[in-house]
Amino acid sequence: MKTILLALIFLTAFSPLAKADSPLTSTDISSSYQDVAIVQTAGTTEGVLTDELMVYLANESNPIDVKMAVINQLSWNFDGKTNAVNYMAYLLKTKNYGTEAKLKKKGTAHDLICMAYLKAMDDYFDVKAAIVYADLAAKKNKKSYTIQLIAGMIKAQQAMDSDWCAVFKLTDAVRNNAGLTVDMRQEAINKVFEYMDLYRDSCQ
Repeated sequence: MKTILLALIFLTAFSPLAKADSPLTSTDISSSYQDVAIVQTAGTTEGVLTDELMVYLANESNPIDVKMAVINQLSWNFDGKTNAVNYMAYLLKTKNYGTEAKLKKKGTAHDLICMAYLKAMDDYFDVKAAIVYADLAAKKNKKSYTIQLIAGMIKAQQAMDSDWCAVFKLTDAVRNNAGLTVDMRQEAINKVFEYMDLYRDSCQ
């Protein structure tokens, strides 16, 4: 079955819709958090990052896995979105970063991975800018399973263009890192790897 699914992905690799089946668009995190009120709220905004959701994401005391579930719930759009632009403006104003350069330098791991995931979901065809934020977040918090997994998924999205074995390895390395603090629900982790493991055969 995995071989068949990979073949189907390959057959559509050069179509405009190819990346509608990808690490960012096919990994379902939010369904494992539907008992959380803020995730439910995110499901009612038609994919728009509202003021209420921005306040939640920017609060350092809120759990990082729920923040990622909120962003996952907002989902993606083939024509692109502007949630990351709006969230950056919010952070620059409310946290006094002032400039994007200062956000990248002074931003917390939470702020940076939220920016990374929002940017990636806004434009999953081009995740270069998202990877910059993801790398910064991963360096600031080297212990969070959630942060490392989301960073790996974003990098895997870029690897889709050239190296399907890398797509698998980028998140598999997170799964096998016993030094990480597992701060994501196991059900959500399982759902991520239901998709990511489809690329395992590419490493043979």
